[in-house]
Amino acid sequence: MRVTQSMLSGNMLRNLNNSYGRMSDLQNQLASGTKINRPSDDPVIAVKGMGYRRDLGRVEQYTRNMNTVNTWLDTSNESLDQVSSALTRVKELIIQAANDTNTADERKKINTEIEQIKQQLQDIGNTQVAGDYIFSGTKTDNPLFSNGALNAANVNGEEVKIEISSGIQLTVNTDGTEVFKMIDDFMTQVSGLLNGGATSEEISSALGATFSGAGGATIPGLDAATEKVLEKLADIGARQNRVETMENRLAIQFVSVNKQISDNEDVDYAQTITEMITNQSIHQAGLSVGAKIIQQTLVDFIR
Repeated sequence: MRVTQSMLSGNMLRNLNNSYGRMSDLQNQLASGTKINRPSDDPVIAVKGMGYRRDLGRVEQYTRNMNTVNTWLDTSNESLDQVSSALTRVKELIIQAANDTNTADERKKINTEIEQIKQQLQDIGNTQVAGDYIFSGTKTDNPLFSNGALNAANVNGEEVKIEISSGIQLTVNTDGTEVFKMIDDFMTQVSGLLNGGATSEEISSALGATFSGAGGATIPGLDAATEKVLEKLADIGARQNRVETMENRLAIQFVSVNKQISDNEDVDYAQTITEMITNQSIHQAGLSVGAKIIQQTLVDFIR
């Protein structure tokens, strides 16, 4: 086969262009810190990267969900702590009112504070998080109490659940219709006793598990109400412990997925710099040899 001057020139230019392309790719990798700058550079790495980023997106979403879960549980826990403190004060007032030295007027004055605490407990029952009533079940748009009474027609005791991991949901609310109704009924009956001329024994009976209210009906007493609050607090605490465990798992997953992304896409700088230097040397050699093989003008032939 006859090798012409144009063939030599064409081959040299094609090889030099390929060399420039390789060096450009290596320079882009060193500048960006990633093995690929577009999917066509390496489709396998690109597809894996998309999968890892989907995993990372899910982990980040579950982490955001965890923040919401913690807000609901922390607020519920704080609210029921306030309820517990209020019931402790109610106990003190009942013991005070049960003293035989109190007159009817003095018991009515004690009842004034009882009524204020009852209103305070209703306000706690209407606690909101980001505009949602946390003790109203799934009817989060409606307050638990309305116009001084339980809003039974517009609330429920159903669970509000938030997904915290793939296929795992956690209940974030506490059934307020149960605990707050018990306490509100109890407070109403105590007020009836204090205003209705009840005996010291009848008033002090309200401290037990059950007692006879102003209308003679047997209802849960202060001990039962307090026990119910403690039961709800224990349940919230158990869920908070589970959330803490799940947060640790998500933190580990976050680190793991980021490492997978790094291993898949990040440049090995030492290796890439070595390849860059090697390609630069080859390119320079190609330029030097090409300049000697390819004559630049007709004058070179005349000589």
